[in-house]
Amino acid sequence: MSQLRWVVAIAAVVVALVVQVTLFPHVAWHGVVPNLCLLVVVAAALTVEAPFALLLGFAAGLTLDLAPPADHVAGRWALALTIAAFLAARVRQDQKPGALAVVGTVAAASFVATSLFALSGVLLKDPSMSIAGLLEVVLVAVVWDVLLTPFVLPPLMRLFSRTSPQWATT
Repeated sequence: MSQLRWVVAIAAVVVALVVQVTLFPHVAWHGVVPNLCLLVVVAAALTVEAPFALLLGFAAGLTLDLAPPADHVAGRWALALTIAAFLAARVRQDQKPGALAVVGTVAAASFVATSLFALSGVLLKDPSMSIAGLLEVVLVAVVWDVLLTPFVLPPLMRLFSRTSPQWATT
């Protein structure tokens, strides 16, 4: 069952990444696109055990770091999505989260992950990151991710719960 869960998770990350880097730039708002990889990681963290979600967060973040048109230091998204997975897994606490808790978790994870990514860019002197534009980028990212939550998280959470029934919370 564990191998099936990894296959499903990696497939979900690959599909999310492809959609995120090919289709979503056409609907970008101020250059910010929805982070589907983050939504996959949060769905896993809310559904299965934390170590799996943390590894998936790191793997999804690393693929985001390395996928074209990435123009930043590799590892920033890996760190951000790993921290987001940790926070989302703490929300679950071995009980089924309600709809409001899921949306709140996505908003919090999106805020933390995007802020961490943006702040690491400022610290690493990324020329595309500035303190002035930081708040706008974070807020737009949170709005995008929350708007997509009802469409993305329920099917992903059902999918993850079917691949690991012993840990399933949905």
